[in-house]
Amino acid sequence: MVNGESAQGKLELLAYKSFKMYEDMYKVIDFLNKNLKDKRIMFGLTKSSTDNKMTISIYEF
Repeated sequence: MVNGESAQGKLELLAYKSFKMYEDMYKVIDFLNKNLKDKRIMFGLTKSSTDNKMTISIYEF
């Protein structure tokens, strides 16, 4: 890596929030990712198999 050059290709976690499972949340995440990619923001969604919760993560790339 050259001095002054940022690490490219890495995602920086900005925030995350867990909540009760919502079956169609993946549609919201897909919509946000398609429409905000030019802002260098990406959303992730994970589902816990143990407690029926989902977590939204917001990343900057």
